[in-house]
Amino acid sequence: MKRILLLTFILGIFFKAQAQFGGGFGGAQKSTVAGRISAVILDSATKQPIDYATISLLRVKDNKSMNGGVTDPKGKITLQNVTPDTYKLMIGFMGYKTKTVQVVTTPSKPDQNLGTVYISSNENSLADVQVQGTKAVIENKIDRMVYNAEADGTNAGGDATDVMRKVPMLSVDVDGNVQLRGGAVRVLINGKPSGTMASSVADALKMIPAEQIKSVEVITSPSAKYDAEGSGGIINIITKKSNAQGVSGTVNVSAGTRQNNGAFNLTAKTGRLSVNTSLGTNLAYAQDSRVLFENNTRIDSLTKTSINSIRQDGVSRWSRNGYNGSFGADYDFNAYNNLSSTVKYNNFSNGGPGKADYILNGVPLKNISNMDMGFNNLDWNVDYKHTSKKEGEEFTISGQLSSGRNTTDFENEIVGSTFPAVNNSNTGKNKEYTAQTDYTYPFSKTTILEVGAKGIFRNINSEFSNNAAQDFEYNQNVASAYGVISFKLSKKLNFKGGLRSEYTTIDFNTEKQGIQKNDYFNLFPSAIISQTLKGNATLKLSYNRRVQRPTLAYLNPFRNESDQFNVRQGEPGLSPELSDNFELGYSTFIKGSVINASVFYRRTGGVIESSITPLRENGVDKTLSTYLNVGTAQTYGANVFASYNPKPKWTLMTNLGVNTYEVSNEQTGLSTGTFLNYNIFGRSAYGFGKGYNFELFGVVNSPRRTYQGKTDAMVFYGASFKKDILNKKGSIGINTLNPFTRDLHIKTVNNSVTTVGNKVTTLYQSTNVYYPLRSFGVNFSYSFGKLKFTEKKKIKNDDIKQDQQQGGGMGGGLQQ
Repeated sequence: MKRILLLTFILGIFFKAQAQFGGGFGGAQKSTVAGRISAVILDSATKQPIDYATISLLRVKDNKSMNGGVTDPKGKITLQNVTPDTYKLMIGFMGYKTKTVQVVTTPSKPDQNLGTVYISSNENSLADVQVQGTKAVIENKIDRMVYNAEADGTNAGGDATDVMRKVPMLSVDVDGNVQLRGGAVRVLINGKPSGTMASSVADALKMIPAEQIKSVEVITSPSAKYDAEGSGGIINIITKKSNAQGVSGTVNVSAGTRQNNGAFNLTAKTGRLSVNTSLGTNLAYAQDSRVLFENNTRIDSLTKTSINSIRQDGVSRWSRNGYNGSFGADYDFNAYNNLSSTVKYNNFSNGGPGKADYILNGVPLKNISNMDMGFNNLDWNVDYKHTSKKEGEEFTISGQLSSGRNTTDFENEIVGSTFPAVNNSNTGKNKEYTAQTDYTYPFSKTTILEVGAKGIFRNINSEFSNNAAQDFEYNQNVASAYGVISFKLSKKLNFKGGLRSEYTTIDFNTEKQGIQKNDYFNLFPSAIISQTLKGNATLKLSYNRRVQRPTLAYLNPFRNESDQFNVRQGEPGLSPELSDNFELGYSTFIKGSVINASVFYRRTGGVIESSITPLRENGVDKTLSTYLNVGTAQTYGANVFASYNPKPKWTLMTNLGVNTYEVSNEQTGLSTGTFLNYNIFGRSAYGFGKGYNFELFGVVNSPRRTYQGKTDAMVFYGASFKKDILNKKGSIGINTLNPFTRDLHIKTVNNSVTTVGNKVTTLYQSTNVYYPLRSFGVNFSYSFGKLKFTEKKKIKNDDIKQDQQQGGGMGGGLQQ
């Protein structure tokens, strides 16, 4: 019944907005034929897009301005509602010569696609000191920072996890879990969620070959238009996609000592119809990963003290392979109505055998294990967009279906002991349905209103092969609505603010506890004020409220005993995290150099962290790892990004991020104290001319704290050499990662003290992971056709806390 009411609410808003759009703003009646003019503006030297170039359309017969706008981050501009006539298209941008292009439209051909238009820089302008022929790896936008992965040759042969490790402000642990400035983050792909992410972000990132990624956007201050998910902010991965008349695409192939990748993208467009497809695959070789594990349990009572210890020295030999594909179609019915649809499929498997030597209270034992995890997911989007004669007015309706299936199978045997062999399998099924509508109305060029509504319906089922008591069903429905207004407070002072409301209904059912419910309502305000200063500098102050809802990996009560002495289990009763974020940012350009600095404060209630507690079964002391809402976190931090060109073809780049970690809980008496986390990224790139480029990079992540322990620092580095070939349509290269060290050594220590009556249990746990990271590889890429990129409005489900545990919280073992 709740689903029907929520769906009725959303559909009601759809029809009401459509009715107002057709009658209230004069967009439905068209008395004359009107078309559109589109173009892509590129730098003539670097062949890279010009962002925010000013476009003016003048009628030739009277030199009257008829239309205009600015280019998007891909350099694209589309002028709507252009009546047939002869025009001059004037293109201007600071530091570049103004260019004029004549355009003629007729009733029989109202649309004109000018293709690629090149503009050249003025002499002695700032553009002269940029690296020629190479797109900037880091771009600083008003509301986000962009890492252009395709411009970084060291990414070849890796996956999305490797790419994330080099993105400013992000930190990635050995399992691929991502944080943004020390906070949880929501990961989107092309502005949309993927059902694969609903189980495990770490695994989903490993499915994407690095060669498929065009760029990564880091959004630290999302407006109320975005779903409220992500206490730290939003990461948007943009994949490569072409959109041009005729046929165009890209091919990327890499082979190396750690894994092999392949990626293919193809677009065919004729008239108003465009179709595109992509294929990707990766195969990681099986390599030995060594894990040293120690667990000591001390029990103090009034009469005695007992100590139990477990030591493990083991090796897992896991392999990983996956493939993905997509097909999309886009059709313009006319200049005002567009329909598009995309289907995506992902398949991924991970696992392998393992063995370990145990010492249990001084008694030697041997363990043999095997783990196999599989993930597959289907996403289907349908999007309709309607525009009108009024520039900037837009109405959209979107729908999305996601269906996923995750499997975990494990076997574990202590050889020659009385411990019984353990084996189990778990099948998790995720289904998600989404309906969304958005409307944008510009009162003027500087005052814009955005409103919208959305409904998300989720169903999760978890079934077990030999223990029906652990079966789990979870339903979550979210209804939301938002409004955002942006306008100028003065000539150089801008404001953008909004409010998002979300009503969530939750019910879940377990065999042991029956049906439980949890409904709640939240308001999420956001505001940003930006001031333009002298010398192209910008100062901004922002506030937003965010939420993190736990996903299946956190909620699933499946008891994973792939390690009999270290049991893992989810917690269905988790509450969402709520955070308030404040940020002050400053950016400027000084003699060709870019500097961006920010300070921030974040308060997060109900922080979700992994927790270990002692577990005694059949006279044996074990450890139970689960998740808890541990308390409230107060985080202070700062971030500085800088780019400098010592010479015209040499670029130096660095990013330094620091933040505090402190969690407290008055009810439990928890107080961790304050610790400092930091992340350092450095890069040097040099262009030798004639298409030769050399790059070096390094990343340092400080030790990371949790309320129970600490994970040691991580350091990794790499280099690449690339040569452009085939008239710069292709390239060949070599790359390496951590060439002088085979393994990345990560040590984690946790401590727990539990008091029950007169009994005090102290738990110490230490894990040393030796993760095989060194790799050497070769790569080849080729682009064909005339490329230009578009970005459609899509659904963005940004409202759930994503997995921070490999295997969707249902499997164990180290992933490569």
